Amino acid sequence: MKKVSSTQYVTNSEMFGRSECIDGEALLEWKVKVKNLIVKVCGDTSEHYKEFIAGEDPGAFQTSLDRFKRVKSIFLAAKEDFEGGYLTSVKTLVQSEVFESELEQAEELLKSGYHLAAAVISGVVLETGLRELCSRENIPHAKLDKMNSDLAKEGIYNKLQQKRITALADIRNSAAHGRPDEFTNEDVRMMIRDVEQFLAIHLEG
Repeated sequence: MKKVSSTQYVTNSEMFGRSECIDGEALLEWKVKVKNLIVKVCGDTSEHYKEFIAGEDPGAFQTSLDRFKRVKSIFLAAKEDFEGGYLTSVKTLVQSEVFESELEQAEELLKSGYHLAAAVISGVVLETGLRELCSRENIPHAKLDKMNSDLAKEGIYNKLQQKRITALADIRNSAAHGRPDEFTNEDVRMMIRDVEQFLAIHLEG
């Protein structure tokens, strides 16, 4: 949205006077992406999607900025409903065909402002990776903290890595319980990076 807003400019004409507008191509690109996201998350029969389509209709004497503000408010309403848990579950998002992999999905969700879902998905990937690592090392599956402790005891990785995994698990738990004030977007970005690096180091091959 910031990219679109940054294209704002002013025009003046004898008939309409001063008008505030935004770049048409930037607006179109943003609308296509948002409509696709709303369809995937809410469905093409949802009220959010219907309102977005209706909001695209250029009314009389309305500028491109007016239309952008209208559809932006609809998108933000859908975003708020999603984060409030009123639209869909994280499980549904994980299964979505929009993303090629879970971590790529987490990155896209984070970029779109869904940092809670991004943290939960990253945590699921981490726990799945720990289970796989336990299987390879003949360590019984258990809760994340227990597997993390057992893997460190067996020398699969050091205490520093164990502490980092504990910290990542804390972020996942905070997100799963709807406590966004306990971590930041940057924490989630680093979480995605760290999970990716952990899997590359310990599960490659």
